[in-house]
Amino acid sequence: MRIGILTGGGDAPGLNCVIRAVLKRSEQYGFEVVGIRYGWAGLLNMDTVPLKYGDVEDKVGEAGTVIKTSRTNPAKDEATMKKCIENFKKLGLDALIAVGGDDTLTAARKLHEAGLKVVGVPKTIDNDLKGTDYTFGFDTAVNAAMQAIESLKTTARSHDRVMVVEIMGRHAGWIALYSGLAAGADLILIPEEPFKISDVVEFVKRRKPEKGSLTIVVAEGALIEDYKGPITKDVKVDQYGHVYLGGIGEFLAKEIEKATGFETRAVVPAHIIRGMSPTAFDRVLATRLGYAAVELVRQGVFGKMVSLRGTDIVSIDLSEAVAETKLVDKSLIELKNALTS
Repeated sequence: MRIGILTGGGDAPGLNCVIRAVLKRSEQYGFEVVGIRYGWAGLLNMDTVPLKYGDVEDKVGEAGTVIKTSRTNPAKDEATMKKCIENFKKLGLDALIAVGGDDTLTAARKLHEAGLKVVGVPKTIDNDLKGTDYTFGFDTAVNAAMQAIESLKTTARSHDRVMVVEIMGRHAGWIALYSGLAAGADLILIPEEPFKISDVVEFVKRRKPEKGSLTIVVAEGALIEDYKGPITKDVKVDQYGHVYLGGIGEFLAKEIEKATGFETRAVVPAHIIRGMSPTAFDRVLATRLGYAAVELVRQGVFGKMVSLRGTDIVSIDLSEAVAETKLVDKSLIELKNALTS
């Protein structure tokens, strides 16, 4: 058995733990594992590297991915899909394990429907994959963001400032909400709940005189109801059609200072929260998922994604896994609003 493994999309703490588990279990079965470098781009370009357990056994504490990644869409047209399937055969692969988020696994589903033998492993710091209770990388990102917010709260108190912290999260506000709640942010703004600048300004005017300093957490994909213009001048789009985000924190900080006169600063932890050493939770979850992926390959079961449901690792159809984005549920939004009113 010859298995290919790739990691696609944004990197996440725990990827090397998945790779380690895949290699260990595969070697126990006598399977050969080939690393496909730079995600789907590696399959399109035949960019591969042989992998052995010894290559990654000491990498579990490192974030990132030893086989690199990219935001390459292999299913953007029939020609690229055909090339992927042809290269899969040229490489002599019997199966492919694709580790990634919504975009990577949506492409995996399309390629499986076209004949590719693929198993998916859910990965994203955003925790927005519907088919699993948690994705690895999320816990680490939340802890890193929480520590950043707590540090910024400390310096904000020293100067009686308003601090706006922009946290990653395109369509879903999981990281912003969890880290903001954990760090005791005064206000948390997420994509699931569009806000008005005027409401934020009134909040600051009401709360700052009594508190002295305020910390506002805003997800990068949060939606503004009472402003229709571009937040930034440069608009770039990736291969999946997603606009590159960033800038809402600085924009909001300027609007607050202009409307209130209070000194307001914006800080963006950004990719720092991707690069932290994975937490124990993420290391174990990633390891369990990688192990389970090899078990599916051994059984000849494809078109599936391994998933965490409760405390169990199960498998679900890729079509179910990527059917819709997992948004922050209403009960958590109610909790957020109760604690930040």
